Amino acid sequence: MHPTEMSRREIILGMVATGAMLTVGCDARTNVSTRRPLMITCVIRYQIDPFQRDGFQKYAENWGRIIPRCGGHLIGYFLPYEGTNDVAWCLIAFESLAAYETYRARLKSDPEARENFTMAQTKRLILREERNFVEVVEGTLGRPSTLAGHA
Repeated sequence: MHPTEMSRREIILGMVATGAMLTVGCDARTNVSTRRPLMITCVIRYQIDPFQRDGFQKYAENWGRIIPRCGGHLIGYFLPYEGTNDVAWCLIAFESLAAYETYRARLKSDPEARENFTMAQTKRLILREERNFVEVVEGTLGRPSTLAGHA
């Protein structure tokens, strides 16, 4: 199915599934675990100003350097593509909630992180932010389609 033929829900579910697969270190081609699983993924849903999409993209790109340096496993930032134009997502994995708390403390003391937060606030890029922590349900991750190879 072409991305433009997918519903918003299908795109979001695919994005979260891909992020979860990366979280546990699964190779999508072989469905083989490549490293120790991370236990939780922080899913951040942003309501952004759609007229400042480029500004939010820069904000997200900045986190690409900051998050790994501060101890988070950045799965990725996702901008609106089709459908709702004011919702963006971020997925960051951690070994535990304690590791997440350590990461948050590092963010507060990181000059580039503080600068990025300030830039987003000053430009009002983010209208609302929600955080949820999820874990993989054993036996549900990385299961290939039974239609693989069919058009």
